[in-house]
Amino acid sequence: MPNQSIRINLTTKWAFAYLIALFILLFAMTIGISFGSVPVPIPVLIQIIGKEILHLPISADPDLMLTNIVMNIRLPRVLLAGLVGASLAIAGAAFQGLLRNPLADPYTLGISSGASVGAVLTIFLNISLPFIGLYTLPALSILCSVLTMLCVLTFAKKMDRSMKVETIILTGIIFSSFLSAFISLMIALTGDELRQIIGWLMGSVSMRGWNYIVIILPFFIIGSLTLIMNTSELNAMTFGEDRAKHLGVNVKRRKMWILIAGSTLTGAAVAVSGAIGFVGLVIPHFVRKIWGPDHKHLLPLSLLIGGGFLILADFVARTIIAPSELPIGVITSLIGAPAFALILLKRRREG
Repeated sequence: MPNQSIRINLTTKWAFAYLIALFILLFAMTIGISFGSVPVPIPVLIQIIGKEILHLPISADPDLMLTNIVMNIRLPRVLLAGLVGASLAIAGAAFQGLLRNPLADPYTLGISSGASVGAVLTIFLNISLPFIGLYTLPALSILCSVLTMLCVLTFAKKMDRSMKVETIILTGIIFSSFLSAFISLMIALTGDELRQIIGWLMGSVSMRGWNYIVIILPFFIIGSLTLIMNTSELNAMTFGEDRAKHLGVNVKRRKMWILIAGSTLTGAAVAVSGAIGFVGLVIPHFVRKIWGPDHKHLLPLSLLIGGGFLILADFVARTIIAPSELPIGVITSLIGAPAFALILLKRRREG
């Protein structure tokens, strides 16, 4: 009976956690679609979604202008922000679990900068690979993000054979600085693409249509499923690689799969939205503090809350100084940089 009671309590706890995460995501989506320069009342929004997406038999036709605003401007923007936030958050949660450090995320490890180089090169040189066409931008971003991660790990191993987490993060920051300088060089050499590259680098999901969702969606599904399939291994590696080996985990292979999946998610997110920092740092840390470090739930919850967080950040970015817009990266950095400093300070005190 006590075991059954504990099981019921745990089930209730996780059901409550997922309900909260889903509520945050749905609330953020509703706010993001309904509010703006032209407000869309929630009953009208429900009508539009019901008719245009669910194809329900609705007697009253919604206003054509509001339908156009929802279906062609706000809904794709909100969905894209949600996919980008979810990608960065679940990738950050996986990296933090793998490296056993809450300071690890795609931004601090230099992976975002590597993906940015791939994307800027694609825009700068106007590259379009045969057979993949539309997917050239995310493909090259992902390739550069994976290569950056491999370079960071190789260089960190040269510096410190024990591969301490602090060494990996320091190496990531070094590579990030170098790659940022390389991007600045390309911007200095560019001509007509200057505005496009700078706007993209600052991070934004503005004026992105359904094509961008088509670009990120397959990589999001593959990367997220790969990470979720490795949650048991991430839990085992939390106690150290030697302990994980004793538990039967093929550490080398699993580590590579997790790194590639996280880099894929980061590369695809950066390709469609630019470099948006600190989402992968703040959200997993927040989820871990509230619901614990079990990756079987940490990763899906980070995915849901990360999507909702970036939708709300985008909403703030486009309304706080309306009719102008702030880059979404400004909002996430204003939240993430102090959070990064607090986590670092806490670790120093504990150390």
